[in-house]
Amino acid sequence: MKLLLASRNAKKLRELKRIVAAEGIEVLGLDDVPEFPEAPETAPTFEGNALAKARDAHAATGLPAVADDSGIAVDALNGMPGVLSARWAGAHGDDAANLELVLGQLRDVPDERRGAAFVSAVAYVAADGSEVVVRGEWRGTILREARGANGFGYDPIFRPDGLEVTSAELSAEEKDALSHRGKALRLLLPHLRGQSSR
Repeated sequence: MKLLLASRNAKKLRELKRIVAAEGIEVLGLDDVPEFPEAPETAPTFEGNALAKARDAHAATGLPAVADDSGIAVDALNGMPGVLSARWAGAHGDDAANLELVLGQLRDVPDERRGAAFVSAVAYVAADGSEVVVRGEWRGTILREARGANGFGYDPIFRPDGLEVTSAELSAEEKDALSHRGKALRLLLPHLRGQSSR
């Protein structure tokens, strides 16, 4: 079975490939298919954005498609940046600026009120057009400075509950086992298995 991940993010692509590796599923990214118009991410929820991306990818290619929308929800910021996580500082995907802005916004927030959760909604549109949306969350705390060189986005300032390291200090395999996206993708696996066996 070929499965299209509606993303050009190489790190997300590698993550999905690692998680479905044992399922005999070939994962393609947007760079592997002819270009098509991608709708902007304007939904107010992770689920809405993920589903819009998966629907566009399936409609344009006819392939079963998976898309995720993910970000960080900071308690002291009333759940923001949320769906705006990738462009919190203005420019899309400027990880360093996004980190600095969140750290600045939390500068005066005491340690006990620095809770946050990484959230990932993953949408799947099957070859027959049926749809499934799943959600994974990973609770933790926002630190006062960045640590670690693995991962991407807000990983260097997020210390998962129960750990003494940031998610940017975990190996790829450790992160897959614990992360919001890993949790969501594992919830999706039974649906993918059902399709790949047809």
